[in-house]
Amino acid sequence: MKCSFDKYTKGDTTIFHGDCLEVLPSLPDNSIDLVFADPPYNIGKKFGRFKDSWPSEKDYTEWCFQWLEICIQKLKSSGSLYVMASTQAMPYLDLWLRNRLTILSRIVWHYDSSGVQARTYFGSLYEPILFCVKNPKSYTFNATEIEVETRTGAVRKLIDYRKEVPTPYKSTKTPGNIWYIPRVRYRMPEYEQHPSQKPEALLKRIIKASTNVGDCILDPFGGVFTTCAVAQQLSRRSIGIELQLDYIKIGLRRLGIASHFQGEKLRAMDKIFVRRNDKNIADRIREEKQSGLFNAQI
Repeated sequence: MKCSFDKYTKGDTTIFHGDCLEVLPSLPDNSIDLVFADPPYNIGKKFGRFKDSWPSEKDYTEWCFQWLEICIQKLKSSGSLYVMASTQAMPYLDLWLRNRLTILSRIVWHYDSSGVQARTYFGSLYEPILFCVKNPKSYTFNATEIEVETRTGAVRKLIDYRKEVPTPYKSTKTPGNIWYIPRVRYRMPEYEQHPSQKPEALLKRIIKASTNVGDCILDPFGGVFTTCAVAQQLSRRSIGIELQLDYIKIGLRRLGIASHFQGEKLRAMDKIFVRRNDKNIADRIREEKQSGLFNAQI
């Protein structure tokens, strides 16, 4: 039987062009140390030719349960799963997952606003992330690898007088479950043309915390393959799956797998700087939108 997906590999990085529900079953069970899943949120965004919309919440959550079930099968007994979702959908995934895994943390990824916020209700400035493990007594968590500055020790430089010998408070700590990490903006070096690209800093924290050098990470919704790119930087193995060809081409280039695809030279997008005082700014923005080079997140 012919596979309905394509596979590209270089070194410790493998990406698949296909539907995750078709690709995932081909992977060995109990082989993955970390799954990071950032699926479409069912909020109407366009990803290439795909529109992020299901007929109902029930249809959407049942689709999520299908790929989550397979991802759990692929996890090692000591493996971890991080899953992102919209604020509307996460309660359904939370309830479903807590019957299959142990949820250790409910993380809030908080970020800055861009553009006009809601005027008739409180607009959302965060996305939820669940951190789950198969075995709560045996899993990887490298707390010292992800420490952040503390206000008490590093900023305020207070002294702890409760100790026999007064000592400055420790200047670093393990992060709590509210993470302020800016979103990816158009002019940033890591930016690729994707409507919901996650920042490398977010993936670095997750990968450093829950894997060791040489471990294998699976991302069933590769997008522009930030998970795989960070895995490369941190000397981890990675597998990414993506349905949209345009994003596959970005992944092939970004991950150093290929410089050409079907005769096309793979090049990073040109990020054109638009001067705010330009008298022809409206015309330039219109041209850049038509060429696909402009993004509202400047």
